[in-house]
Amino acid sequence: MAKGKVELETQAAAVEELPIDGFDYIELYVGNALQASYYYHRGFGFDVVGYRGLETGDRESCSYALRQNNVHIVLTGGMSPDSPICRHVLEHGDGVKTIGLRTRNARQCYQTALARGATGVEEPAEHEDEFGRFVFASVQTYGETVHAFVERENYRGAFAPGYKPVETVASGTGLTYVDHVVGNVEVDRMEHWVEFYKRIFGFYVYQYFDARDISTQYSALVSKVMANRSGTVKLPINEPYAGLRRSQIQEYLDYYLAPGVQHIAIGTRDIIRTVSELKQRGIQFLTVPRAYYDELPQRVGKIDEDIEELARLGILVDRESEGYLLQIFTRPVEDRPTLFFEVIQRKGARGFGKGNFKALFESIEREQALRGNL
Repeated sequence: MAKGKVELETQAAAVEELPIDGFDYIELYVGNALQASYYYHRGFGFDVVGYRGLETGDRESCSYALRQNNVHIVLTGGMSPDSPICRHVLEHGDGVKTIGLRTRNARQCYQTALARGATGVEEPAEHEDEFGRFVFASVQTYGETVHAFVERENYRGAFAPGYKPVETVASGTGLTYVDHVVGNVEVDRMEHWVEFYKRIFGFYVYQYFDARDISTQYSALVSKVMANRSGTVKLPINEPYAGLRRSQIQEYLDYYLAPGVQHIAIGTRDIIRTVSELKQRGIQFLTVPRAYYDELPQRVGKIDEDIEELARLGILVDRESEGYLLQIFTRPVEDRPTLFFEVIQRKGARGFGKGNFKALFESIEREQALRGNL
């Protein structure tokens, strides 16, 4: 298989792919769901559409469901010190607990996954209210991360049964869909999880990057992108690679204290407008040297965007055979240097910006040095 290229496998998959249509939602366990909802509402432009807590009869947790176009985020906090939610936050800090996957048959996905060796977390449960029928089940993946199978084809409520509708509307920032969700795992564990997604989900290796692709003079990582055949779900898996200094993946593991979700990439149709708006709202991004943009025309050729505008905002560009993409990465959005977000606009390109890896890695290393963690 060619590294850094889309791998269109010609042989049949070892197992049949689970019937997953795409990402449904991302749930974060947080120390204070009310305050976190304010941050994502005011900073990222999400509408708060649903609430579950004491007022709805939930005595254990509090959750806010947020939406912007086809991006759904749930923020959940615990109500007591011995809550598993509070224990999770105490150990890991705020972070992603559940990656929800949309399916037309949650029971089938769960039962097939268990038959193939997955560990169940929540058995299939059907819920109904005045808005329709909702089926949910989940299995364990890397670290304490969970994949949920969500069947909501006939559900018309705010988010899910148990949530009361909320109308806290923001002026959106142009975020439209979840492009990919990246997980960090320990050294020598990437292949284990690659095989897990092949065997349990029927996914395949969409792209592969080795230490020569993603490295600087100090550190490196290796990564494989797992995906379903339609390309609606992409789950890159990173592991550290031995270098002269601590890589960004190892820094994540040192502070999260377990494998987990490193970043969530969200698509936009107008990255200049989106990033401009996010910056006005106080969202902070990584920066790259001016020299990156001086070399850009020769490296990527003609693009629609004004390079000076891209330089002002710090947006990266990479070209592939099918087109090009634009991307930018936030600084960590938690106290610990763990979770961050990517904003991406695809103009034909289907990959992950291999040509930007060095500039991105160096930007992250500058941040690590400021934290004393390089």
